[in-house]
Amino acid sequence: MSGRPCLQVVQLTPPGRGAIATLLLEGVGAVELLRHHFRPNSGRPLDCRPAGQLVVGRFGREPGEEVVVRRRSDESVELHCHGGRAAVAMIQEVLVEGGGRVVAWQDWTVGHHRDPITAAAHVALADARTERTAAILLDQYHGALRRALDEIEQARRNGDAPTTSRQIETLMARAELGRHLTRPWRVVLTGAANVGKSSLINALVGYPRAIVHHTPGTTRDVVSVTTAVDGWPIELSDTAGLPTANGANEGPEAVEKTLGESVNEGALQRAGIQRAREKTAGAELVILVFDASLPWSPADQALTEAWPEGLVVHNRSDLPPAAGGRPPGVRTSALKGDGIEALAQAIADRLVPHPPAAGTAVPFTAGQIEHLAGCRLRAGGDKGPLD
Repeated sequence: MSGRPCLQVVQLTPPGRGAIATLLLEGVGAVELLRHHFRPNSGRPLDCRPAGQLVVGRFGREPGEEVVVRRRSDESVELHCHGGRAAVAMIQEVLVEGGGRVVAWQDWTVGHHRDPITAAAHVALADARTERTAAILLDQYHGALRRALDEIEQARRNGDAPTTSRQIETLMARAELGRHLTRPWRVVLTGAANVGKSSLINALVGYPRAIVHHTPGTTRDVVSVTTAVDGWPIELSDTAGLPTANGANEGPEAVEKTLGESVNEGALQRAGIQRAREKTAGAELVILVFDASLPWSPADQALTEAWPEGLVVHNRSDLPPAAGGRPPGVRTSALKGDGIEALAQAIADRLVPHPPAAGTAVPFTAGQIEHLAGCRLRAGGDKGPLD
């Protein structure tokens, strides 16, 4: 990286309060700079000790901050200090005054990998929410995506357009999964008031995150909680109950209209409904919750037509079922826990219908996916290596 200063100061541990923080001083003159500010308890200079040895001492003006130092080499030194922000800030300030520059660990990581995909996977691993998503990213770190891209490039050079296109399509089919290796899928529960959406959230998560009360319409805002189903991270959102559309000619338009124009709703509920509407619009999966103990109504039908891709759930299956037919769906009882495992599996199947096997190549950054999309549009096109 041209023009970068000789000395980099990198915080290798997450910022914030903690028991221990680790800083790295790297570059020409690292040990020399540290010599001016670090006082070993033994009095023996750091550069007189073998590499890798832990040395206890104090850093900075008297009395100084207690630290443990490890010299990796003449150009790389670790400092382990108390994990508070003040201690880290003081050490960084002193090192910057001596000619260093604070560098984000992500930028430092990128600079230490030849392959940009390996570097991106290294950075992404820090944001993996579950063991399952981390395992997929670790496969990319160890070269799964790079090997797949090299095969595509070889097929292109050989003039094998069908193989090139097929391999690109295979990777693009995994793009949605790749986008969610470091951020959860957004799953929103919606339906009429008092059908048990909050109770279902609690049953899925396992603790009372949402407000549950016997009074219809208790939830007046979007309540969200992050959890995992089958190893996939999801953000579950419980929304304000939708008002029921009335009239014989109900349909999706009627449902849409009542979301924001019901004259019987107070200002607080209208605000909650608007937030629910916005949250549902950005969801990757909408779960439509109905009360199995109540007859299927035109308003219920309108809801399924408004969200035809929604996952239908018939809650309160522990109560006597209502007469009449209703569409297929997952039957649950949030109160007794019946059907919750089946619901979790249905959510996982909707979000990741074809989980990748170990070692599978998965594009996981916006740049990688955009590049593949460009290659797909231009048969035989070459935009250079992926970043």
